Amino acid sequence: MKKLLQTSSLIIVLTIAFTACNTVKKLPATVAGASRARFVGNWTLTKVSYEGLVPGAVQTVFDQGAPEDFNGSTWNLTNSGNGKYTLANGTSQTIFWSYSNTNGEIFQFKKLYQGDSARKVQEGYQLVLAGIDDNYMTLKSPVSLGDKTAYVVYAFSKSK
Repeated sequence: MKKLLQTSSLIIVLTIAFTACNTVKKLPATVAGASRARFVGNWTLTKVSYEGLVPGAVQTVFDQGAPEDFNGSTWNLTNSGNGKYTLANGTSQTIFWSYSNTNGEIFQFKKLYQGDSARKVQEGYQLVLAGIDDNYMTLKSPVSLGDKTAYVVYAFSKSK
């Protein structure tokens, strides 16, 4: 009995010692290691969905069309911030984009027209970055519903 008690005590002491020495890893403050470079490339919008909204509740996004009109659109984002998206119907829009993580994880863009300078365009669109890695990106466009916020969710896959 004494031997069993000593063995049990030794196991408990060793367990406590090993668990006390484990290092705690902090999660990164940014979404999946987001950085400006992560956005650069060609993306295809593969799915539009809704959080807290019924489909069809939002009629127009980006002052251009229904959210579903963006399914299958391609987004070309260069490192300089210049970019363009092209809808499945062939309609293209030149944009200037940026990424900020100072007040949350925000992807933002301005629509540019012939002769526009990005510095002079005051209006644009901000989307919350829900996730990004080398192959996939999820952006959420906030929609105010009284005292709640709902989202139009855009899922992208990166073209190789």
